[in-house]
Amino acid sequence: MPHIDTIEVIILDVPTIRGHVLAMTTMRKQSFVIVRIRFSDGSLGTGEGTTIGGLSYCSESPESICSAVHDYIAPLLLKADGDNPNALISMIERSVRGNPIARAAVEMALWDGYARRRNMSLSALFGGALRASMPVAWTLASGAAETDIEEAQEMIASRRHNIFKLKIGKRPVRHDIEHVAAIKTALGDQASIRVDVNQAWSLTDARWGVAGLDEIGIDLIEQPVAATEIAAMAELTAGSRVAIMADEALSGPVTAQKVASARAADVFAVKVMQSGGLKRAQEVCALANASGIGVYGGTMLESGLGTAAALHVFACTDRLDWGSEFFGPLLFTDEILQQPIRYGDFHVHVPLGIGNGVELDMDKVNFYRRDSAICDGRTVAKVS
Repeated sequence: MPHIDTIEVIILDVPTIRGHVLAMTTMRKQSFVIVRIRFSDGSLGTGEGTTIGGLSYCSESPESICSAVHDYIAPLLLKADGDNPNALISMIERSVRGNPIARAAVEMALWDGYARRRNMSLSALFGGALRASMPVAWTLASGAAETDIEEAQEMIASRRHNIFKLKIGKRPVRHDIEHVAAIKTALGDQASIRVDVNQAWSLTDARWGVAGLDEIGIDLIEQPVAATEIAAMAELTAGSRVAIMADEALSGPVTAQKVASARAADVFAVKVMQSGGLKRAQEVCALANASGIGVYGGTMLESGLGTAAALHVFACTDRLDWGSEFFGPLLFTDEILQQPIRYGDFHVHVPLGIGNGVELDMDKVNFYRRDSAICDGRTVAKVS
C-alpha cells in the first residue's frame, strides 16, 4: 500500500505570446501552480491548478492556491493510502470548503500517480477514451479587429484552428458587435465564430447584444450576464436562436444541476478547475449529456500539464458536440513539457502513455519557478 510521502507546490510564471484581452483584465503572463505528490513506492503524480488574471476572474489566486494546498490539504494527505483517490477526494471536500482549483490540482496529481502505478492512461482509468482527438478553438483576444483577422487567417491556412472565440464585453455593446461583425465578414464560412462576454453585460445589454450577434451569424455566446443571474440566462436561452453557453455559472455538479433545471443554457463550458477536479468535471459532462445540454471542453489557460489531464477526461465524454478550447499551451512563449501536446488538422490530440501522458521539463520548471514568501522551498511537506 503506497502512502503519500511528500507534497511539493511550485508557482511558475510564464509570459504569453501577446496581450490576452479579457473583459476584466489583460493578461501578459500566466501563473501555474504545480503539485507533485511523491509516494512511498517511489511513484510520482503531478497536477496543476490555474486561474486567470490573478483575482480578476474568480476568488482564487495562484498564491491562495499554493497556500491552500500547502497549509490545509497537504497535512490531511501525508501518510494516507495513495491507492484510494476517491476516499482522499471525499476527505478533502469535507475539510476544505470552496477552493476548487486548489482541490483540482491535488486531485489531478492523485489520479496521475494512481494511473501510473497501474500502467494505465488517465482516460483508461476514467472508463476508456471514445476519441483520440477533439476539435480545438483558438481565442482571438488582441482587441484589434485587423490583428485578429490576420491571426485567424494564419491559423486556418496552417490547419491549426477553424473555430474562433472572441473576447468581448469591455466596450459598449454596439462597438463589440461591430468588432465581431468585421471578423465574421472577413472569415465568412471558413470558420465558426463564437464570443465570450465573461459576465460583462446587464440583461438589457444582453438582449441587444444577443439579437445583434444573431443577425451577423455568430454560433455561440458564452456567459453574457453574471453567473448568479440564472433567470436572466434562462430568458436569453429561451429567446435566442444562437446557442447560449454557461461558464462561470458552473462550479461543479451542484451548480450544473441548477442551471440544467432552469434551462439556463444550451451548452456547458466544463472546466476541470472550476469543477473542483477531474472526477467532478466528468460528472458535470454526464449531467449535461443526460439533460440534452451540449458539452464544450473549457480552459483556464492551463499549461500542457493541466491540458493533458483534461484531454484524457474529455476523451471519455459521451458527447462533445461543441468541441474544446484546450489551446492553453499555445498561448505561452515557452513549453514546460518534455514533449508538447500535438495540434493539427484543427484538432488537439490526447497524449499517449501512462498517467496524464506527459512529463515536465524540470529545467524549464526551475527557470520559471517563482521564489517568494508564499511559495518557496518551504512548500515541500514531508512525512516525519
